[in-house]
Amino acid sequence: MDTNGTTADLAITMRGVTKIFGPAPETALALLTKGKSKTEVQAETNHVVGLDDVSLDIERGQIFVVMGLSGSGKSTLIRHVNRLIDPTAGKIVVNGEDVLSMSLDQLRTFRRTSIAMVFQKFGLLPHRSVLSNVAYGLEIRGVGKAERLERAAHWVEVVGLSGYERSRPRQLSGGQQQRVGLARALAMDTDILLMDEAFSALDPLIRSGMQEQLIELQSSLNKTILFITHDFDEALKIGNRIAVLKDGAVQQVGKPEEIVLNPANAHIEEFVRDVNKARAIHVRTIMEKGAFEPCEHTVPMDARCEDVLPWFAEHQWVGVTNADGGQIGRVSARQVIRALAKYSPDVADPV
Repeated sequence: MDTNGTTADLAITMRGVTKIFGPAPETALALLTKGKSKTEVQAETNHVVGLDDVSLDIERGQIFVVMGLSGSGKSTLIRHVNRLIDPTAGKIVVNGEDVLSMSLDQLRTFRRTSIAMVFQKFGLLPHRSVLSNVAYGLEIRGVGKAERLERAAHWVEVVGLSGYERSRPRQLSGGQQQRVGLARALAMDTDILLMDEAFSALDPLIRSGMQEQLIELQSSLNKTILFITHDFDEALKIGNRIAVLKDGAVQQVGKPEEIVLNPANAHIEEFVRDVNKARAIHVRTIMEKGAFEPCEHTVPMDARCEDVLPWFAEHQWVGVTNADGGQIGRVSARQVIRALAKYSPDVADPV
């Protein structure tokens, strides 16, 4: 169970959420409760366990990544948050509201005002322009035409699509189409964004650019983002916290570096074996703390080792700053290499 924050800090809480697909889920649930595995339950009942006793706490303002292989239950999980899927058992609370107790009218309002979703396949309307696609959610909400088009134009500009307002989706690249999907979700101005494999259909370079844009946007918007991916490097790059799923069950929850440096079991060890450790380790964990002479170049304490490595070509020391911009320590290339060597057997530890 993940219980990382206080109730007031939490945007999404899931407790004991189990989902079984089939005509008699209660029968299968009884077997699961007795300790039967997902495979055993399916063999005995011909029912599929989508989620198995999932409990998560997702804090406000963080990017929380749920990752796992195909069939792990990650997409099933995200669809429970806005109740596109009802669980067989468990409790789901979003912004203090019990989602499972909502009436259809309450649920409709909740989906239109509290939560927005970005889909893997973009979900754009082919007969509408970029601007009209971005404004679509606001139209459904009942926002007046002038206001919704003004807000849509703002987000089209924010995601870098100025000049494409009148284009149709078929005239755009995959990356541009995904930017339209992101702009549409942001235009809804909800506190929570659900992103289901939002970048997985994109080419690597475009995907990396979308990840960077999401991080940049989040630094100013401070949304709560539940992000689903099968790519561990992507999870490390964008996630404040990560949950790893296997067979519908949570294997480990923690900060990226906790999962990479202290995997909970063999399944996660396999995941992290070839991962870029420089992307997981934050400079705050390896820096020299103290009031040193100000460094010519600084990075925030949440920067990762991969962020600071290029600066060592010109600087012996790189300063580390707190949220207020004050230097609280420094880091050297030797310290970074030592940290990487500790967790990567093929990296030589400098003498």
